[in-house]
Amino acid sequence: MTEDEFRQVALSFPATEEGVSYGRPAFKTRGKFLTRIRAEDESAVLLCVPHDEREFLMEADPETFHITAHYKDYPSVLARLSGLTAEQARGFLERQWRKNVTKAMIREYEAARAAASG
Repeated sequence: MTEDEFRQVALSFPATEEGVSYGRPAFKTRGKFLTRIRAEDESAVLLCVPHDEREFLMEADPETFHITAHYKDYPSVLARLSGLTAEQARGFLERQWRKNVTKAMIREYEAARAAASG
């Protein structure tokens, strides 16, 4: 996926806006960190990824999923945009988005998705 495609996925979540972190695109929901794109390796910082899941991802697809020493103690993983699909990005970002919003916003989001899917 391209940086623009990733941007579209991130901004598709309600109350999410683009900003800058370390001079690169970053996204916040209600002022809380959602994700950012790292300049070092064109990877997205994905939060809410438990250590066991992260290890599985890195073993299954090491070309896409990786970490640096900075992230080793956090429940997160880095994902190279070139190996990430929009569906994967949406799934990972939704986890953190749900932590950043109110329960009422989650209910509205789920109702809108249900209505859209018929």
